[in-house]
Amino acid sequence: MPLDPVIQEIIKSLPPNDFETLTPEEFRIGNGDYSEGGGEDVDEIEDINLSTANGQDMAIRIYRPEGVEAESPVVIFFHGGGWVVGNINSHDGQCRGLANSSGLTVIAVDYRKAPEHPFPAPPEDCYAAVCQIVERSEEFRIDSERLAVAGDSAGANLATVVCQMSRDRNGPEIKHQMLFYGCFDIDPDRWPSHTENGEGYILDREMIRWFYRNYVGSEKFVDDSYASPIRAQDLSGLPPAQVITAEFDPLRDEGEAYAEALSKAGVETYYECVPSLPHAFLVFFEMVPAAREVMVAACKRLASAL
Repeated sequence: MPLDPVIQEIIKSLPPNDFETLTPEEFRIGNGDYSEGGGEDVDEIEDINLSTANGQDMAIRIYRPEGVEAESPVVIFFHGGGWVVGNINSHDGQCRGLANSSGLTVIAVDYRKAPEHPFPAPPEDCYAAVCQIVERSEEFRIDSERLAVAGDSAGANLATVVCQMSRDRNGPEIKHQMLFYGCFDIDPDRWPSHTENGEGYILDREMIRWFYRNYVGSEKFVDDSYASPIRAQDLSGLPPAQVITAEFDPLRDEGEAYAEALSKAGVETYYECVPSLPHAFLVFFEMVPAAREVMVAACKRLASAL
């Protein structure tokens, strides 16, 4: 199918970036990291601080949609942005949509970012957040026994890495993982879709390599499964998963391969490659009907799983 026409027009309006000279701060300004967020109305939104893995303040934002039960299942969301950009404001609209579409409490985590805080700080912060949220479940009015993680792009990487960490460390029991167009292997030369969709579709190969250099210091990093989760020697015992990729995404092939690897390891896995959409399509769910349809369907599967 051809690329969605609304997204075609959005891509035409995007300014070019020179990834030889672009600084993380310049990208953050252009990415909306300093916006106030906003989007659909949600019944209740609350900002609270937790602690990072090294004891610094770490913001979370709790979204409680209308009609949510007193001890709601909870979805902990990790935002995308290549581990370098993004925060709870830049992804506020997505989290509002996820809360309203699922009818569940959603908690967004503002983990530390590279290059100031490179790997393994982001996944360690995300795991620390999950542990603290479970410990404070009564205060947050959630049912910690009905816990899921979710993320988009780098956030999907962090979500599934947290599942590996929690399994390996006997941490909180995670019931489900919802992974949108994730990065699962830090090796841009391994997957044909990095070339096929490497230019003209929001996320391009030069941007990907820039993210990798800032996050782990190199363009390939395949020896640590907490960075490249598809490289784990054992994927068994992880929570049931939704792995959703996009037709025009450089990360499409590694997403499909990760879904296959999970399934082969005995993990109940739903896989879908969405036609006509590129990477980051959740950003546009209020403008692109196909993106909203995917989000709503995924949220229904999530709610059913919890």
